[in-house]
Parts: sequence; C-alpha cells; structure tokens
Amino acid sequence: MSNPLADPNELLAGLARAARGRGERLIPSLAAAPPLLVGDFARLDHDRAARTGTPEVVYAPGKTTEQLVAIVDQLLARCDRALVSRLDEAQYGALEAAYAAQPAVAVERRAGCPTAVVRRQGVAVTPTGGHVGILTAGTADVPAADEARVMAEALGCRVSLVCDVGVAGLHRLFEPLGRLLEEGAGALVVAAGMDGALPSVVAGLSPVPVIGLPTSVGYGAGGGGVAALLSMLQSCAPGLAVVNIDNGIGAGAMAAMIANQAARGRPD
Repeated sequence: MSNPLADPNELLAGLARAARGRGERLIPSLAAAPPLLVGDFARLDHDRAARTGTPEVVYAPGKTTEQLVAIVDQLLARCDRALVSRLDEAQYGALEAAYAAQPAVAVERRAGCPTAVVRRQGVAVTPTGGHVGILTAGTADVPAADEARVMAEALGCRVSLVCDVGVAGLHRLFEPLGRLLEEGAGALVVAAGMDGALPSVVAGLSPVPVIGLPTSVGYGAGGGGVAALLSMLQSCAPGLAVVNIDNGIGAGAMAAMIANQAARGRPD
C-alpha cells in the first residue's frame, strides 16, 4: 500500500481539513505508514524523509553494536541509506565489519566527524539547489560543524565549510562571509565555543537566517558550551536562531530546510 504522506501536498491538505474540524482522513493516513519494528528495541520512522524531507538519524550512544547494525540494516532495506550520529570507534568498527563483505554497501565518515553515512553504492541524494554556508570560530569547532554538513548534504544541499574565522581575529571573517553571500547561501550555520560571540557578529552582517551552533569547547566556568549557548540566546542580533550544545544534526537540518525553501522560490 502506498504511503499517502509521501506527497507533502496531501499531508498539508489533511492538516487543513483537521484545522476545519474534518480530520477524519488524517489519522488513517498516518496509520498507513506504521513504524518499522526492529526486535523489541526500536520503532523506525522510515517514512520521515517522505513526510518532512528530513531523514531519520540513528543516535548511536546507548545502543549495543548488535542493535546498531540491526537498525542500520532495516533502514538500508527501506531507504537505501542510514545516517548514524555520535559513533564511538567501537561502533564505527562494528559497522565497517558488518558490511565489509558487501561491496554494494559503503560506510563513510570524514576524519574526526562523529556522524557516518551508510548507503548502497550508486545511491545519491538528489540536489535541491539549496546552498548552506557553515562557519566555525575555531578548528576545535569543526567536528560539530562537520555533523551539520553531513546532515545538510543528506537533505540535498550544497555545503560550503569555512573554518577558523572567530572573533579573536575578526578580519578573517569578512572575505569568506562575503563570498558565501555572493554565491547565494540561503542559510548559515555558525559553530562557536568559548564565548560564542561569532554567530551574533555574523547575524549582524548577513541578510540570510543564521543558525547558532554552540560547541562544548572552552575553559573552566561556563565551559562545556554553556557560556556559548547563553551568549547566543542573549544575542541582540535579529535573525539568529540557536540549537543546543554540539547539536550539529539539528543545525544542519534547520539550515538545509531554510535553504531548500529559498531555492524553490528562486527564479531559474
């Protein structure tokens, strides 16, 4: 049975009917896309990408390697790819070992990035025309930024990453920021730890939405990303939204959704 929610227009129409008190077709539509049970430990929302444009991401911490491989197996069977975040080395090694004898499956992770992509060979994401720019205050912020990059690419965006342009040497920012804006970036992710000041600066200079990504980089009091998070939340620069500490997945998804909407409205 086809999933009625695979068509975003049908979902919107169902929500509109519900708002008018005629939502009798909405719940059956949701029931037509039941979660996929994996053992007694997971219920996979395998239709999430069709419904929202954002794929389900497997959060690795707290899962055994057996659970992780079983979940990824099922996502590969239904979706041809799986994103796995916050992998430790043992979990990543288990994924590589599980698919080592399957040349049709690729396990990919950039050095230092906490997120891996497991996909069937030959499966590519369709480009949307969206463009996301990612800036980091320092090199230590790159792992969180790389997680945002993986997520935005999974949503079909072109991603440009610029590293180490923090406020301690603010003159480093202007050329790459100007280039990102000239190239039509529809949204910017700005990753910063320490004082977390860079997103406010960028938001004060940019005509596109900025997603602040606080990272757990810093010393002593306010370290672990707390000072950066609070600084971004207290920003007086309009146009800045903030995700939680080290939440590159959330930052990448939000930026990509904004950039994809901007691309749809851009004349050819």
